[in-house]
Amino acid sequence: MRLFTGIDVPAEVAANLEKLLARLKPLARIKWSPVANFHITTKFIGEWPESRMDELKMRLGSISRREPFSIAIRATGFYPNPRAPRTFWAGVEAGADLARLARETDESLARLGVKPETRPYSPHLTLARIGKETVSLDALHAAVASIAPFDFGSLTADRFFLYRSRSEAGASVYTKLAEFKLG
Repeated sequence: MRLFTGIDVPAEVAANLEKLLARLKPLARIKWSPVANFHITTKFIGEWPESRMDELKMRLGSISRREPFSIAIRATGFYPNPRAPRTFWAGVEAGADLARLARETDESLARLGVKPETRPYSPHLTLARIGKETVSLDALHAAVASIAPFDFGSLTADRFFLYRSRSEAGASVYTKLAEFKLG
């Protein structure tokens, strides 16, 4: 099964993001993320055998003994750049605590054979994916520029989850498999 760890986005923040997406969706024919899928990934695990699930959960539980921390969801952007984007995202501001959780998760799971990250951790919420086909994004860029700055709200990260990702009818469906409390 395909797995990752992440932090949930509370309903208030998701509702603020949903209002923005309602304005922007008609402006670009790209693959918009369902609001139900919003999360902050801390570690992509990839394929993992169900027979080793207990081992994985024990390892994740051992890294959850840290204090809760604040996260703000602000700004939007395009990755890797606005001229040739592949992703439209909302920014995540959390200081060193979120990066530390991601690093400790990565290091802990590497001991189980999960491939370690090679890129720097860059937390974000994926609002849309932009395919390789040519699509006009002029109206989207103009709208984003005209309604910035964005502050979608904040949350206290007091837990993270182990998620399963499945593809159903061309869309990703995320299911929480386990919860790990912080503090």
